Amino acid sequence: MSGDRPPEERPARLGRRAFLGSAALGSAALGAAALAACTSDEEPRGPGPGRQVPFLGSHQPGIDTPAARFGLLAAFNLVHEDRARLAKSLRDLTDEARGLMEARPPERRDTAYPPTETGILGPDGRTDGLAVTVSVGASLFDDRFGLGDRQPRELVRMPFLSNDRLDPAQTHGDLLLALSADQPDVLLHALRQLMRRTRDNLVLHWMLDGYNRPDAKPVPGRTDNRNLLGFKDGTANLDITDKALMDELIFVGADDGEPAWAVGGSYQAVRIIRMFVEFWDRTPLNEQQKIIGRDKASGAPLGQDRESDDPGYAEDPAGRHVPLDAHIRMANPRTSETAGSRILRRGFNFSRGFDNAGRLDQGLAFVSYQKSLTRGFLAVQARLKGEPLEEYILPVGGGFFFALPGVTSEDAWLGQQLLA
Repeated sequence: MSGDRPPEERPARLGRRAFLGSAALGSAALGAAALAACTSDEEPRGPGPGRQVPFLGSHQPGIDTPAARFGLLAAFNLVHEDRARLAKSLRDLTDEARGLMEARPPERRDTAYPPTETGILGPDGRTDGLAVTVSVGASLFDDRFGLGDRQPRELVRMPFLSNDRLDPAQTHGDLLLALSADQPDVLLHALRQLMRRTRDNLVLHWMLDGYNRPDAKPVPGRTDNRNLLGFKDGTANLDITDKALMDELIFVGADDGEPAWAVGGSYQAVRIIRMFVEFWDRTPLNEQQKIIGRDKASGAPLGQDRESDDPGYAEDPAGRHVPLDAHIRMANPRTSETAGSRILRRGFNFSRGFDNAGRLDQGLAFVSYQKSLTRGFLAVQARLKGEPLEEYILPVGGGFFFALPGVTSEDAWLGQQLLA
């Protein structure tokens, strides 16, 4: 997209694939703790270190609960092809996640033995809004555990989609843990505790951590969060306080044709999206805004005044203000026919150092929840095929998962209905 400038005045553009060259993707891991610099003492930190997200409920925490400042995704593969061992791992994950979220005091041992917890949070521990969400991948329903007849209808291995270059080392997994909290050390502590509890059966396949800037007081149609392209991210996200909307679009219901055990769960799409930020930073602002469809500073749809304004696509059929191939217009045309494809986004930004070609390894860990992958994520993805933004991004990993229903009683555990 080059606006209305004559050809001789347009800056030279380097194609994305030429920009990539032949260098292999690589990364230098950046620990979540280093991202703590994104938070300063002068900025509001939300309700404070004592904030607790409820563990019990018909839906798992971390989906329709308030967003936190930091996120972490960790995918695991199972070691033992044994259904009883799988059940034990899920029971242990449930118990450990609940203990972490409720700040259960750790067991004290004789000092001749290893301690039962990391100690990085100090003797009193903190919750800092920790939420743990456990999901299962399509591979869990292969021949190992005899669960093939219980597989959610749309749960498949994430295929190669438009513009993808998926790295097997960053893709798929038997189980996925999605963690979020207001401080990065809480995430690292939780990950280590969960891995310690399940190390006899779960081996880490891939992980990614990063950060957000969640709104202190969420207002539908507005956000202060920005992605690493510099644009507001989440303006049109769903209102998690609207229970009817969540039931309509996000959580599997009894009449949705899914296995009975899946009611209360949600399909989870995860995409590790590399952003070619140096290339983007050399692109004129006018072109950036037309690619996205919004004013970069205010977040307002092009041609409008405020971030919360309706883009007015019906009054702009030729795309004079918001181009027809702008990201926001293709992702959500705002028609009655596409209203059912709206998704709940719960991703975060990441930075992993630089690759072998000296390019910054930065981007977006895209995470969405929906009750149907076909009507949700895949429908949106199909509309975005060929968008101009593809020149600046590259999906390199992730996967499709199913977030297990929540637990509602003291003695229940995640996945209990699946394995019953």
